[in-house]
Amino acid sequence: MHVPDGFINAPTSAVTGVVAAGAIAVSLRGARRELDERTAPLAGLVAAFIFAVQMLNFPVAAGTSGHLLGGALAAILVGPYTGVLCVSVVLLMQGILFADGGLTALGVNITDMAIVTTVVAYAIFRGLVKVLPRKRRSITVASFVAALLSVPAAAVAFTLLYAVGGTTDVAIGKVATAMIGVHVLIGIGEAAITALTVGAVIAVRPDLVYGARGLEQRLKLRVDGALVDVPTPEPAPVAARTSRRALWITGLVTSLVLAGFVSFYASSNPDGLEKVAADKGIDKKAEEHASADSPLADYGVKDVENARLSGGLAGVLGVGVTIVAGSAVFWAVRRRRTPDATPTSTASTSA
Repeated sequence: MHVPDGFINAPTSAVTGVVAAGAIAVSLRGARRELDERTAPLAGLVAAFIFAVQMLNFPVAAGTSGHLLGGALAAILVGPYTGVLCVSVVLLMQGILFADGGLTALGVNITDMAIVTTVVAYAIFRGLVKVLPRKRRSITVASFVAALLSVPAAAVAFTLLYAVGGTTDVAIGKVATAMIGVHVLIGIGEAAITALTVGAVIAVRPDLVYGARGLEQRLKLRVDGALVDVPTPEPAPVAARTSRRALWITGLVTSLVLAGFVSFYASSNPDGLEKVAADKGIDKKAEEHASADSPLADYGVKDVENARLSGGLAGVLGVGVTIVAGSAVFWAVRRRRTPDATPTSTASTSA
C-alpha cells in the first residue's frame, strides 16, 4: 500500500500533506492523554514491531503478496492518537532510509495507511467491544474484525485519492475492483497478525493494552424498580505474568528476529498496490525515489554482497532507528502531558 511518487498528482499530494500534518498535530495532543510512564516505552516498541512485520510479505493470491499495515494493532495496543503517530513514524523511516513509499507521496501514505486504518479500525473495535461480553477474549475477537475491515477501507481511500488526483487514465471502476478485491484477502492476514499480537500481550499484561481498559463489569442492584450501579472500591492489584521490562525486551528481540532473519523468507511477489498498478497501468508515470541512492534502499545494505546478510542488517538497523525515533517522540509527548490527562486502567499493576 506504500504509494510511490508519481501515482498521485502534486495538488492532491499537497492536500493530503496538509491533512496528514493536521492529523499528526491533533494526535500529538491526544497522545498526551493516552500515554503514561508505563505505556510510553510500549509505543516506541509498537512502532518498531510494525516496521519489522511489514517486512514479512505473505502470499495472498497468484503472483501477489501482502503485509501488515499496522493501524489497527497500534490503535488497540496504545490508543488511536498514539497509533497514528506509530504508523507515521514507520512510514517516515521507510520513506527516508529505505526508499519505500514516495517522499512527495508521504502525505498520501500517512493519510491512507496511518489515519484511515487507525480511525476505521478503532471505531469498529470500540463498537464491537460495547456489544460483546466484557471479557478478554472479546478484545481479541474485536481486534480481528477491526483489522480485517481496516485494510479494504485503506484500499477504498486510495481509490478515492486516485479518482481525484491519479496521473494515469485508468477507469476508476477497474481500480476499485482490483484494489478492494486483493486487499480483502490481505486483510485476513492483517487480522490474524493483529489478533495474535493483541492476544499475546493481553494474556500477560492486560493493564498495558489501551483497548482493554474499562473491561471490568459493574455490578447492578434493583432499587425501586430501577437498576443502578453498585459503588465499587479501587480494584485490587493483579499479579502480572511478566514485568514491563521483560515484555519490552521480548518485543524488541522478536522484532529484531523477524526483521533480521525471518524477513529473508518473506514472499518476493509484488504487494497488492504494486500488482494492481502493474496490471492496470497505474505505474506508467511512477517516478524514481528521491532516496533511491540511500545506503539502505530497498531494504539492503549497500556494498554488502550476501543477500541474506544485507537484508538482515537492513532490517536490524531499521528496527533500531524506528524504536529510537519513536521512543523519542513518545517520551517527548509524555513529558508535555497536562496534569489532568491521566489515563485510566483496568488494574494497578506493579512491575
